Amino acid sequence: MFEFLRNAGAFIIALGILVAVHEWGHYYVARLCGVHVRRFSIGFGKPIWSKVDKHGTEFALAAIPLGGYVRMLDERIDEVPPEMASQAFNTQSVGKRMAIIAAGPGVNFVFAAIALYAMFLIGITTIKPVIGEVSADSIAAQSGLSANMEIVAVGSRQTEDWEAVNLELMSYIGQEAMPVTVASAEDSPQQRILDISQWNFDPDSESPLQSLGITPFRPKATLTVAYVAENSAASQAGLQQDDKILALDGQTVSAWEDLVAEIKNRPGDEVVIKVNRAGQTYDLSATIGRRDTPEGQDGYLGVSPFAEAWPQGYVFTHQYGLFDAMGKAVDKTWRLMTISVEMIGKLIGGDVSVKNLSGPIAIAQGAGNSAGYGLVYFLSFLALISVNLGIVNLLPLPMLDGGHLMYFTIEWITGRPVPEEVQEWGFRIGAMLLFTIMSIAIFNDITRLS
Repeated sequence: MFEFLRNAGAFIIALGILVAVHEWGHYYVARLCGVHVRRFSIGFGKPIWSKVDKHGTEFALAAIPLGGYVRMLDERIDEVPPEMASQAFNTQSVGKRMAIIAAGPGVNFVFAAIALYAMFLIGITTIKPVIGEVSADSIAAQSGLSANMEIVAVGSRQTEDWEAVNLELMSYIGQEAMPVTVASAEDSPQQRILDISQWNFDPDSESPLQSLGITPFRPKATLTVAYVAENSAASQAGLQQDDKILALDGQTVSAWEDLVAEIKNRPGDEVVIKVNRAGQTYDLSATIGRRDTPEGQDGYLGVSPFAEAWPQGYVFTHQYGLFDAMGKAVDKTWRLMTISVEMIGKLIGGDVSVKNLSGPIAIAQGAGNSAGYGLVYFLSFLALISVNLGIVNLLPLPMLDGGHLMYFTIEWITGRPVPEEVQEWGFRIGAMLLFTIMSIAIFNDITRLS
């Protein structure tokens, strides 16, 4: 219940910020162009709070926090007195109307850069992309990648951490080969070419790295208990934090992975766990829990271990000064924009499955998780969603900003507006397409939850 409330709260906050930013772009440029804005609303439906400013614009918070809008004076839907005709949206030049519509997505990109700028000023802790294991006969193994190599570049883009690696891997979906530059303590950087002509992965069950056969380096787990889940088999047996597990049913345990494998294969069994607690040895009786999996049932205890310390230099902080942070923020914003466009192209071309689409449930989970990690991670999440919101809104679909820009472009070229009946049919088709896309995205979210 707490997780649901956290996710919902973070989602509403994130959506409110991004909608306010997007609509403020429309509002601000409309005012610059002399257009009267009747209402600026965050949310839909009946207002729960509103205030009218000296310019006659009503600012409102509405009951349904799933979007927002800017309502401008328009002769096509309003009775406009002659003295205010020059302030109506439809009476503006094509250039001004295009500027007003494009300002929403444009400000989303600016906001993403500002959020990332703040993130880089504060500093975000991250991990070097050092390979821990490479699966035998995998794409990575066949190209010569091995444990302890650091991925320093994918293609021409440097990769300072695993987030950058994953981002660049996605850009190569649908291609035949992928150049990856690796380095190790013994060798200077070398480029390896991965044959990805047969590369396929299921986003619901694995990451791009896993599908290539790469497991990131992580410090080894110790046998000392770090966390005991409530109402788990471990808590019922009396296991406590800082207990060191010595043996299971009289058999000495030498590695955490061996303990997990043994427990996994014995759901429902009665076992005796020998632990060292503050220098004293105890034998604890436990009934291994059961957990349903696609393959059947697995046993589990409900504990997690402490890990060994990270090697020096593996964990570092991205933090920059006032000017360097600005350059980093602009560069990352641009890369997020280009990757988003590339992924839409791959989706249309069939290189990326519609199973990759995510809807509001997945976004809510992402918002909740990032907020739980702290402000800098939430800023990174806001930047990512803001860029995607801006790109999606620029798609040439009626109902979206891009659809309006498409109509205005036609008007600018031909010298006359697109007929109302054509626009109406376009809006209907656009609404149907958007409904279909959102239905697929929500279905994917629900499938991932099940």
